[in-house]
Amino acid sequence: MGNARNIAFWVVLFLLILALFNLFSGSGSTMQSRERTFSDFVSSVETGKVSTVTLDGEQVRYTTTDGQNYVTIKPGDAEVTSLLIEKNIPVRAEKQQQSGFQSFLITLLPFLLLIGVWIYFMNRMQGGGKGGAMGFGKSKAKMLTEKHGRVTFDDVAGIDEAKEELEEIVEFLRNPQKFSRLGGKIPKGALLVGPPGTGKTLLARAIAGEAGVPFFTISGSDFVEMFVGVGASRVRDMFEQAKKNAPCIVFIDEIDAVGRHRGAGYGGGNDEREQTLNQLLVEMDGFEANEGVIILAATNRKDVLDPALLRPGRFDRNVTVGNPDIKGREKILAVHARKTPLGPDVDLRIIARGTPGFSGADLANLVNEAALMAARVGRRFVTMEDFESAKDKVMMGAERRSMVLTQDQKEKTAYHEAGHAVVGLALPLCDPVYKATIIPRGGALGMVVSLPEMDRLNYHRDECQQKLAMTMAGKAAEVIKYGEDHVSNGPAGDIQQASQLARAMVLRWGMSDKVGNIDYAEAHEGYSGNTAGFSVSAHTKELIEEEVKRFIQQGYETALEILKEKHEEWERLAQGLLEYETLTGDEIKRVMNGEPPQAGDDEDDSEDKGNASVTAIPKAKPKKTPPEGGMEPEPSA
Repeated sequence: MGNARNIAFWVVLFLLILALFNLFSGSGSTMQSRERTFSDFVSSVETGKVSTVTLDGEQVRYTTTDGQNYVTIKPGDAEVTSLLIEKNIPVRAEKQQQSGFQSFLITLLPFLLLIGVWIYFMNRMQGGGKGGAMGFGKSKAKMLTEKHGRVTFDDVAGIDEAKEELEEIVEFLRNPQKFSRLGGKIPKGALLVGPPGTGKTLLARAIAGEAGVPFFTISGSDFVEMFVGVGASRVRDMFEQAKKNAPCIVFIDEIDAVGRHRGAGYGGGNDEREQTLNQLLVEMDGFEANEGVIILAATNRKDVLDPALLRPGRFDRNVTVGNPDIKGREKILAVHARKTPLGPDVDLRIIARGTPGFSGADLANLVNEAALMAARVGRRFVTMEDFESAKDKVMMGAERRSMVLTQDQKEKTAYHEAGHAVVGLALPLCDPVYKATIIPRGGALGMVVSLPEMDRLNYHRDECQQKLAMTMAGKAAEVIKYGEDHVSNGPAGDIQQASQLARAMVLRWGMSDKVGNIDYAEAHEGYSGNTAGFSVSAHTKELIEEEVKRFIQQGYETALEILKEKHEEWERLAQGLLEYETLTGDEIKRVMNGEPPQAGDDEDDSEDKGNASVTAIPKAKPKKTPPEGGMEPEPSA
């Protein structure tokens, strides 16, 4: 039926074009001549000003002796042929060009036009197109084919546990008898949960590439439009397409856009989004079973999803896709570096060690930035120096060498950063200091970066106290060097980080003996949630603030003592930063001991570079994660 409508539409369109062409082609020659009255024509003939005449029915075209072309219409009873022959004017008669069929087409032209418009709209209303005004109820799911770029599990690294769970689905699609003979059923759905950039969408594409079955992809926001009932209609249409191509996989990205908890929004049960969710629930596990259709979905907001969507039978598996560990980061870097020529000095494990907390997307961006930096200077391959510069740029911002700083500002920044480095090296539980610089990056005039030996999973009380000391060392250094009255606003970032860490110790982690092992975070900070009806007395609030202040003050006093004890090393490091601007690895220790930063030994230099890995970001951490010690964003000048 659909093909017949299309054929009829094109036939009508062809006839319309033919009729219009003949209509205008017949009058083309007329438009080239100027019109004159019949009396003017007769007058010109009698005065001998006409050279040739062409008779075309009632139309008379003639040329004057001066070469001008004119046209006129003769009356029905006028006889001009005898007059022209009498005046010896050459006369030529033309046959009528318009046939009866053409006249018929011109007569039917308005009717054909209306029929064509009617066929067009009927075609759109009955599903002839998904993108038209009448096709908004059709699903926007796209089938992923080989031409979009095949992705396999070899292209996915660093999330081995998630791969293992999803490889079983691929095996089920390839060999269903292996599981069905033991009574096993194919999972109806798998929900991929994890932070942004960890590879959830990439995993789904890898499943499609490995299974070799049709793969439909759609975003959660593609279901809901301004029209009522469109989302439910698109869900039905999507599953109809999937059934026709079963076994197949349907991937819904950002499912939280349509799968949020029902009853939480405006409109109650009549909410368009909730109607879409209800239809999705029925299609996934209702009276009619959708055999052979596997639903994959991805979200980083599992907490807002409706419980009915998460139950077994709809999403049988919840696959957590987290940030990779050091081994996973090394594998991810190897995957992204396949098409990048690497220099002989590049060690991906060192780069992985220096990028804790990076997701797969962050690592891909890091490799790309390193390649761009190498291309900018004209290298034929990417070196370790390019990766180090790329890490500094990604994590701390681009260098702001164009910023004009006075000598006094540079000196204060050098003593400030030297204080962080000296205290960080003196405290054994602080992460090893890797780099100190007074080159402005991002919003900081300088910074000290520390490198953890391994990925941090928890923090102890003594570690946090030493981190507080390293964080407050910048202000302690300015007080010792310039006095209380000349302290700048440079420690503003340090104070913010120290306050966040100290509040977490008191409010969440139970590290204060006076406050005790009670979570006061939400009630104290005015949040609403699970602590409804839970309040904190004025005395408890005062006690909490006293404990937070005590922890920070203890760290500040510890930093003062260390800097006074190691005053000479601190002075040498500050002067070294003023001279060299950036010191990394063993260079900091050598300058503190009064030696030149470069030892001159190739092995020392290579070892020093081997420890060069950026690890911290010069901005405040989230409240549930303690900030890295020694990192402070200073306000720009």
